[in-house]
Amino acid sequence: EFIVESIESIGFDRIGAQTAKQVIVQKIREAERAQVIDAYRQRQGELVNGVVKRVERSGVILDLGNNVEAFIIREEMIPRESVRTHDRLRGYLYSVRSEAKGPQLFLSRTAPEFLMNLFTLEVPEISEHLVEIVSAARDPGIRAKIAVRTMDTRVDPVGACVGMRGSRVQAVSNELAGERVDIVVWDENPAQFVINAMAPAEVISIMVDEDAHSMDVAVREEQLSQAIGKNGQNVRLASQLTGWNLNVMTESQAEEKNEAEIQDLQDLFIKQLDVDRDIATVLVQHGFSSLEEIAYVPIGEMLVIDEFDEEIVKELRNRAKDALLTRAIVSEEQLGETKLSEELLTIKGMDDQLATALVLRGILKVDDLAQLSIEELMALENIDAERAAKLIMAARESWFDEKTSTAH
Repeated sequence: EFIVESIESIGFDRIGAQTAKQVIVQKIREAERAQVIDAYRQRQGELVNGVVKRVERSGVILDLGNNVEAFIIREEMIPRESVRTHDRLRGYLYSVRSEAKGPQLFLSRTAPEFLMNLFTLEVPEISEHLVEIVSAARDPGIRAKIAVRTMDTRVDPVGACVGMRGSRVQAVSNELAGERVDIVVWDENPAQFVINAMAPAEVISIMVDEDAHSMDVAVREEQLSQAIGKNGQNVRLASQLTGWNLNVMTESQAEEKNEAEIQDLQDLFIKQLDVDRDIATVLVQHGFSSLEEIAYVPIGEMLVIDEFDEEIVKELRNRAKDALLTRAIVSEEQLGETKLSEELLTIKGMDDQLATALVLRGILKVDDLAQLSIEELMALENIDAERAAKLIMAARESWFDEKTSTAH
């Protein structure tokens, strides 16, 4: 059963019709943009293929098909890469933005993830989870390093990524405008990982500073320039790949630095623990590098030292604890001095360094400074007469303020 009811048509003038048309077009565009967001949000972090639609000063616009466009900003393009209209291009989809105007999909050709995804395409062992790319570092268009490991001991991770006669790595290099890719084996031992990452340079020795998260890498003198690389490229990529700050030096420089550090450590123990150089040397030789370690490591770790008996160990631990306590008390006093100097910092022309120096010399308040003569202030601290005069006059402003209020 159907019911038909006539509805009177609404009359539109020319302006009303144009407005309705604009609203409809706008809603259609918004729906299309929302559709793009829905379609590509799940693909963020993947490779996207497209055809170059337009090359602009700010970047390149790709046509992905189905009336969808992506944008590669100039900074995300490989330097000196020649791109023309209608070229086919790949990019790493790193951002999907829901905006009313402008690009929604943003691609990168310089991101390390772009390199990693290209290897995933070229190397079946990666997609089959037999080989994993742990990290990557790039100097886009010039050189890159990737770290790989195998999940199956029967598979050579480097060989799998290189391919027969270098076919796989060459295919990746061609996509990256000839970027040369070094493939190194990842290792759970950070020092060994750094040694691998420094290839082709051969590392002679390595010193790890876990507190500073850095390593001193020693190489032969004739290999120093190769280890550092052109404009520091090799060591910079190795540092990015491993996540450690790397200091490259020759064997002789490393030995000199090591000897200087040992000397400084021995001098610290001699001064703070009040011991002779022989005992300080034994402590350093057995790996003790701070007062905290001597004071708080399990006593058994010190008793294994042949030169020490239980009485010596206990005495050393007590002295280390006393030295740490003294250091803490001094720090508290310095903190108090800093707080005292805050009043002096209210004086026009005063800075932190001068205020702290005055506090250490007993000038704690504004009034203390106001009572000094120019010569006295110059004698206390190395400043010129003009600045001394201005500081003293600024400190004495409170005197004039008091006199004015009294007169009223």
